[in-house]
Amino acid sequence: MLHFENDYNKGAHKAILDALLATNDEGLAGYGADEYSQRAAEKIRIATNCPQAQISFLTGGTQTNQVVIASLLASYEGVIAADTGHIAIHEAGAIEYTGHKVLSLPHKDGKIEAYAVRQFLEAFYADANHEHMVFPGMVYVSHPTEYGTLYSKQELSDLSKVCRDYHIPLFLDGARLGYALAARSTDLDLPAIADLTDVFYIGGTKMGALMGEAVVFTKGNQPKHFTTLVKQHGALLAKGRLTGVQFDRLFTDDLYLQLGQHAISMAEQLVALLEEKGYRFYLKSPTNQQFLLVTDAELEKLEQSGVCYGFWEKYDDTYTIIRLATSWSTSQADVNALAQML
Repeated sequence: MLHFENDYNKGAHKAILDALLATNDEGLAGYGADEYSQRAAEKIRIATNCPQAQISFLTGGTQTNQVVIASLLASYEGVIAADTGHIAIHEAGAIEYTGHKVLSLPHKDGKIEAYAVRQFLEAFYADANHEHMVFPGMVYVSHPTEYGTLYSKQELSDLSKVCRDYHIPLFLDGARLGYALAARSTDLDLPAIADLTDVFYIGGTKMGALMGEAVVFTKGNQPKHFTTLVKQHGALLAKGRLTGVQFDRLFTDDLYLQLGQHAISMAEQLVALLEEKGYRFYLKSPTNQQFLLVTDAELEKLEQSGVCYGFWEKYDDTYTIIRLATSWSTSQADVNALAQML
């Protein structure tokens, strides 16, 4: 079987495992108070050029989205997101489970546009009955989006300005941020993201770590007693060293960026191969996720060939959108084998 269905089908990068093994017998403080977690946080502050950043480590993306959103919203507030956003579609109602509604807006190639957010906010406050409605208390974006597309620096700046004008935080989901940073067409880097957002996270789970996400509050705005809030959600890891050691290694010798660059290189070969074989793209993604329009017959051939893909959605009665993803673990041998199969 060839695994292109997602970017987390392998365990962890060898350098991460080596770091965990090398520190395994050390006695360390719990709950993120260990020296590796502190060192990883400082490396992230340097990488983001954000010395005031407040950083916490959680274990998974859905968990991180839920904790951050619930901790920043008042009980009567919801979060604005694209109707294709991860929190709106693929998180099993985790946000609503905490009592906060996801306020969905139409997407354009997976993104929400600043003018649409502004129109929504203007219409909300112009409604004489808005005191009886769910208040928009935050804007959520993911970078890359659910369709592997990227926000430009201008687009994120425009969204940031809307949020500033309405005094609500801008939250960026960075589960796959390493692949966005490595994309050749991007003009966003970590310092720009830290400057334009109020909180974001740096994904490790999909970037070579066994698990882990680094939450970065960028404006001295981490909620009071955030660790207590994390624990209330059942998300506080006693062995905080596990995430600390991994992020300490990811942000040593540019490993995080190198893993992203490798995935992008493999994705570029994947795109060239699929184009050569005549596959039709739903859209062209500059990142590690590629979305194809395929017929039932083409799906059957892929399955018979042993190619694992991700189902995305039905496009119409004839076509289905599927995803093929490269990752930090995709090898040249994987791409070559795919070429031979196709």
